[in-house]
Amino acid sequence: YSAAADAPAARKLSLPDTPFRYTDELPVHFQSRGVRDLDNTPPENRTTDAGAALGRVLFYDTRLSANGTVSCASCHQQKHAFSDPTGRFSKGFAGGHTDRNAMPFGEVRFYPRGRFFWDERARTLEDQVLMPVRNKVEMGGDMTAILAALGADPAYPDLFQKAFGDPKLTESRTARALAQFVRAMISYRSKYDAGVAQVRSRADDFPNFTREENRGKQLFNQRCASCHQPGQQDAVFSDQTPHNTGLDADLKVADLGVADVTFDKNRAGHFKSPSLRNVALTAPYMHDGRFATLEDAVEHYSTGIKPHPNLDGRLRNLPPTPGGRGTRGFQFSAGEKAALVAFLKTLTDPTFITDPRFADPFAAR
Repeated sequence: YSAAADAPAARKLSLPDTPFRYTDELPVHFQSRGVRDLDNTPPENRTTDAGAALGRVLFYDTRLSANGTVSCASCHQQKHAFSDPTGRFSKGFAGGHTDRNAMPFGEVRFYPRGRFFWDERARTLEDQVLMPVRNKVEMGGDMTAILAALGADPAYPDLFQKAFGDPKLTESRTARALAQFVRAMISYRSKYDAGVAQVRSRADDFPNFTREENRGKQLFNQRCASCHQPGQQDAVFSDQTPHNTGLDADLKVADLGVADVTFDKNRAGHFKSPSLRNVALTAPYMHDGRFATLEDAVEHYSTGIKPHPNLDGRLRNLPPTPGGRGTRGFQFSAGEKAALVAFLKTLTDPTFITDPRFADPFAAR
């Protein structure tokens, strides 16, 4: 692909005189053994302030794409909790669309398998961060050309020097810095976090919640927590392995999820689950963006779970939906669905989506 004639305007890098801190201590409910055991940070790539700062610049730099029009942040927008709200399928640098909607970032540090993408094709986060850069649809970049272009910018050797001890730009260091930045994206300042700090158990009513929010929390704990809060921890809101949640009835679909990577038909329809934190901001939902609203996603679990042969066992014994052609679900009442949505909205963290540490460090000239 050749650069478009109407190339984007150059942008000027603006970094704070005092570097941001990316290694702040997390609240108590993130420090339990149950959460610590989920951490996938490799010993050779611990997050540092300088490393994450470099990663931030790379994350927003459009020079990582073939025509200088898109960056990692184009499909992972901060105000949408680093998800892509633009359509069911994410749009690439040349206008083409990917096969899936970009997964939201946040809490990815706490996924012990350490594998990424909906189908877990990336073995580590360090592998994942450059795969979209090289992808012919997503960013179309060539790492040799990218490193040459970045090396000609006097800002980058200094940033690499601070992060790694010398100014050399390499593909491995680029991946490590991007991974540090993404791992630093931890959301922990929501209404839920304020509430859990005021009680002895997450089963207790939260004093800062409305009656409906507490009702939704109770329903979530009863019906949803086994998948989204495994290990009885109060922090991450993410399943720890891919599962089939009955989105389709059989294998007659183009996207088989994990099975497309493993070639194991027993993994067909298995997809990785993102964290539910900030879920109210990350529509559309599921790997293919098939659900436009949070209410639609809740309805799926209420009445729309299809009888796929690989359906997760926790969903197999739910009651059948009347007239639903084999579909099953939790059969939530209208009030229960509204309560669940109200609870899920308490996971929204307004600080996370406005935090300058994660914001675009470039400004148009």
